[in-house]
Amino acid sequence: MRLGAPVFVQTQDPAELAKAHKELGYGAAYCPGPVMQDPSDENIKAFREAFAKENIVIAEVGAWCNPMTPVEAERKKNLQLIIDRLSIADRIGARCCVDYAGSFSAEHSAGPHPKDLSKEAFDLVVENTRKIIDAVKPTNSTFTLEMMQWMWPDSPDAYLDLMKAVDREAFAVHLDPTNLINSPRRYYYTGDVIRECIEKLGPKIMSAHAKDVTMAEKHLVHIDETPPGTGLLDYKTYITGLAKLPQDVPLMVEHLKGPEAYADAVKHIRGVAKECGVEL
Repeated sequence: MRLGAPVFVQTQDPAELAKAHKELGYGAAYCPGPVMQDPSDENIKAFREAFAKENIVIAEVGAWCNPMTPVEAERKKNLQLIIDRLSIADRIGARCCVDYAGSFSAEHSAGPHPKDLSKEAFDLVVENTRKIIDAVKPTNSTFTLEMMQWMWPDSPDAYLDLMKAVDREAFAVHLDPTNLINSPRRYYYTGDVIRECIEKLGPKIMSAHAKDVTMAEKHLVHIDETPPGTGLLDYKTYITGLAKLPQDVPLMVEHLKGPEAYADAVKHIRGVAKECGVEL
């Protein structure tokens, strides 16, 4: 399987950026910033070829906006943004374009809101997902949603229900198990959560995120995201599960600050992979 993370080099040159990933031993990359800034066919072609030359897969193009906001003008704007990002993903050959389903909250794009797990929300996610995929008709990439704590899809079964309802081949899966650890039952058995995700969704997983999770000893449940290796996420189960899939799934480190933090996280993941006999 492939490992990837951001690189911290100040350049707009496709070859230099691709080599920077290669020098760090990465086999996957987030869609480069210069592509997001200039998604012209010429620029996308240059980056696609440069990264392919170094055998670096573009794992994902992030959309990260709220297509369910009750503010109509914002909803239309966000839907168009996602469509544009899926188009970039398809043209550069990224494994997926990823977003969260969205929230009915007008204040927080990723929720929570009392209606975010309602039937109304489910139906709107289906409608939006079809609209996005049908606008692009991707052949080289897919559209995916991150499973989240308080919005659709909040479990592997909910994702299966969504895929059946959306009924589009280009609708696939992005896996971030840390987002599903929202109770003590899941926290103390993260391996079970990961195994269920891979068992039920495995063939459709296009890209995955590497984070970790801790639970504070307080009277009310309080769960926090932490860097890989500093929490209770079962990385042995995670890495071996992804490695057994027939497709080559990129595992992407995220949400850290600076090259040293990423280097520490990558070191931990490589160490676990070595213990498991998995080549990254």
